[in-house]
Amino acid sequence: MGRIFLEHLGGSRIFSCASCESALTNRAELISTRFTGATGRAFLFNKVVNINLSDVQDRMMLTGRHMVRDVSCKNCDAKLGWVYEFATEENQRYKEGRVILERALVSESEGFPDDEVGPAQSIENNNN
Repeated sequence: MGRIFLEHLGGSRIFSCASCESALTNRAELISTRFTGATGRAFLFNKVVNINLSDVQDRMMLTGRHMVRDVSCKNCDAKLGWVYEFATEENQRYKEGRVILERALVSESEGFPDDEVGPAQSIENNNN
């Protein structure tokens, strides 16, 4: 398959793909834990790395109509959540560009002290 280059945001608490443990984001990027996804509880993050995005879809959600893209893991292609591209309601615009990760599809673990891994360092993953 070749090499997949993954980023790591560092941080003392890391959120990873539950299927393959690829790092996705950290606790510092967490905006809210008060969201609901298809599998239950979901979290809103400011920045998430190591993801692939689907084509834009128009969806009617609990908070109104949104243009979204599904989010999957760059390493194993497991579904993780979605990203908000556009919100039709003015009071929902704060979500634009932000990512929802479903709690059941990610794992949280201890990360690194802040001085060990800097922002957006690359980690090479060999899948030959």
